[in-house]
Amino acid sequence: MTTIRALPVCRNLVLVLAVTLFGPGASAQTSTKAEQSIVTKSAPAATHKVAIQVSDNDKNLMNRALNNTKNLVDLYKAKGETVVVEIVTFHDGLHMLRAESPVKDRIAVMSLENPNIKFMACGNTQANQSKAEGKPVTLLSEATVVPSGIVRLIELQKQGYAYIRP
Repeated sequence: MTTIRALPVCRNLVLVLAVTLFGPGASAQTSTKAEQSIVTKSAPAATHKVAIQVSDNDKNLMNRALNNTKNLVDLYKAKGETVVVEIVTFHDGLHMLRAESPVKDRIAVMSLENPNIKFMACGNTQANQSKAEGKPVTLLSEATVVPSGIVRLIELQKQGYAYIRP
């Protein structure tokens, strides 16, 4: 007769399933105290990181970026997880963070509702637009100026951020 010995991984999987289906007490009879503490501890909520590029002066495109952001926040909140979103604007997309932005009210509300949503403005673009217009370019108070929007996207990707371009 051949005897098959269960691997420790399988035992842990069975314990996790038992706890999931029947509650923490289900594993008490078949596991050690050390195993119980591993199984019954809840995992910390995951933090997701997303970078969204906006490089066009297009209200509809910016609204898509804001809609994507809201959907991400809502979905992960429902799962008990968090998400950090940076909307990075450069080139013509900087217009979406200027004082006269057609989406400034949405940006203000979203910033107040969730401090994990950040709006980044390319400093190179701001300087170039100021020079071309012969006057300073005023940005929304929610905007944070970074030296370069493209470099910011590269840095975020190196930090594990998912990259989205709506």
